[in-house]
Amino acid sequence: MNEESFITEIGGGVCAALGVRASAATAGIKESGRPDMALIEFNPPAEAAGVFTRNMVCAAPVVLCRERVGKGPLRAVLVNSGIANAYTGKRGLDDAYRLCREVAGLLGCPEEEVIMSSTGLIGRPLPVEMMEAAFGSLIDSLSGKGGSPAAEAIMTTDTRPKEFAVSVELPGGTVRIGGMSKGAGMIAPNMATMLAYVTTDVVLSADAMAPMLRAAADVSFNCVTIDGDTSTNDTVILAATGASGVQMEGEEALYRFESAIRRVCLELALAIVRDGEGVTKVVQVQIEGGACVEDARRAARSVAESLLVKTAINGCLPNWGRILAAAGYSGADLEQDSMSLRFDDIEVVRKGTPVDAPDMLLRGVLERAEYTVTLDLGAGGASAVFWTTDLSAEYVRINADYRT
Repeated sequence: MNEESFITEIGGGVCAALGVRASAATAGIKESGRPDMALIEFNPPAEAAGVFTRNMVCAAPVVLCRERVGKGPLRAVLVNSGIANAYTGKRGLDDAYRLCREVAGLLGCPEEEVIMSSTGLIGRPLPVEMMEAAFGSLIDSLSGKGGSPAAEAIMTTDTRPKEFAVSVELPGGTVRIGGMSKGAGMIAPNMATMLAYVTTDVVLSADAMAPMLRAAADVSFNCVTIDGDTSTNDTVILAATGASGVQMEGEEALYRFESAIRRVCLELALAIVRDGEGVTKVVQVQIEGGACVEDARRAARSVAESLLVKTAINGCLPNWGRILAAAGYSGADLEQDSMSLRFDDIEVVRKGTPVDAPDMLLRGVLERAEYTVTLDLGAGGASAVFWTTDLSAEYVRINADYRT
């Protein structure tokens, strides 16, 4: 059975899984007046795992999440947008604990079962009283159909909400996996200014989920780059309510479920790339012929983050030498006289020798909204894939003006 035959795309987003409800509210954090708080509730409480930013300057909610995720049941996730609650010192951490404690009281659960995330401007404290005043609305509007409003509420410079969900046929029955994400700038491998929440109703322990999530993030969220900046607030949470009653038993069940988790994470990650600040093009960077997987990833990331490559993508320029140069300084082993390069199916270098590709055909590829650059390092059999974007004048304008 191939992967697509046991995975079916469905609606519902983060609420697609049984036992998950969500809601959104407006607390006044954003000057725009748009929704700026979301709540995801798990009933029954979920087992959970998380991966977080590697930035040494990390936000207060990340500190709180690291303390609680995977240590016990998870009842709810509170998310705010507009203010990152990063570099806010003791006050920021106290505020995060206070808000989680308030939500826990309203839900009637221990405060350790509530976590939170924040995204937005760094250095500003949260308007705690304003947020607490909106909690009643947030709790009252919890619904199994609340995924889309929640996905909208966590947006900052995003232009659209990001949701994806699937059902998966396991040997023991059908389970659901759904999620939502946000992010449009400060996007780089090792997480980004990105928040993502993936839920499932399979019966699964936190210990079993942790390696699954790390593996899925490694080939999705950690393989996308928009501007090379790693944020202070990056968070991806995987939560399993077990509400389907379906157990994870046997190698076939594990294979199918892990395939579906990777699919959901990749779709959420690519949604972020496609909605990147000022983005007009998305390019898949496929590295082949690496001496090892780490070398292939190193070369892929170097090409994907090169400003010269990204500006060439924006200008539809066939300056393929920039790609070879970026791979060359990546630190990956390569054989210069054995390298090959193509844009989709148009070869420009074959075994170390330039190919006279017709300008019209090459230009036709470069003007596409999405295409693939395939670079063979000629050094082995390892491969890796990253996704990158162009770098436009609009990106500069957005980030020069960004205040909320």
